Amino acid sequence: MSEIKEGTISREKKGHIFLIGVHRATKMNAFTWDMLVDLSRAFGQYEEDREMRCAVMYAEGDHFTAGLDLGDVAPHVAKGEPFIPEGAVDPWAVHGRMLSKPLVIAVQGRCYTLGTELSMAADIVVAAADTRFAQLEVKRGIFPFGGGTIRLAKTAGWGNAMRYLLTGDEFNVQDAHRFGLVQEVVPPGQQLEKALEIAEKIAAQAPLAVQATLALAKTATYEGFAAGVREIMPKLLKIMKTEDAAEGVMSLIERRPANFKGR
Repeated sequence: MSEIKEGTISREKKGHIFLIGVHRATKMNAFTWDMLVDLSRAFGQYEEDREMRCAVMYAEGDHFTAGLDLGDVAPHVAKGEPFIPEGAVDPWAVHGRMLSKPLVIAVQGRCYTLGTELSMAADIVVAAADTRFAQLEVKRGIFPFGGGTIRLAKTAGWGNAMRYLLTGDEFNVQDAHRFGLVQEVVPPGQQLEKALEIAEKIAAQAPLAVQATLALAKTATYEGFAAGVREIMPKLLKIMKTEDAAEGVMSLIERRPANFKGR
């Protein structure tokens, strides 16, 4: 990839994997308003591209993100401007349309506020062993508005969530792993490589089956177990009629790798 301008969100395609990069390392990747809006657009591009089967999000430099650049963002928030364009995909899955395809993120260093909330909204998180998480909003007189207020209690348990939501204290990667916020912990500098390795495995599977799995799990998570149960058989019957389902069976019979087309 050619040199990327500071303060931007990059996109790159690697086979069936869509890479989304945050590039403001000299400012600890703190999001400006334009970066927030463009991040949503990048997710929308991934969502609409039929050739892309898994996304990997990463940030350059020593830190994933310190959160918002308050000096840049606060005036927009004060005027009530939406940082998720109407109808756009919301990376935090709170203020707009949810992704229907998988997201793996690689984090390191400071992963604060909206960064922590991105981790909670992602499907799989790979963290460098030096990662520190925090929801600092209470120290700014507000509360986590990117899903953290809701998700951390569900992910980490009530007491663990309140310990950090109500104090704004940091918690380390070991705690994040124990809470279920992080799935893989790797040495610093290896987080993107590991995230890409996982994404390659996901991208090799049948895309429609992957998306159905995500959709069913999200239904059960957000609407309850009974709602998920109601969708199991309709989704299964639909998936069984796809070309990829037939290819999966034939690859097993013929003892060869499957060649899924997303049909």
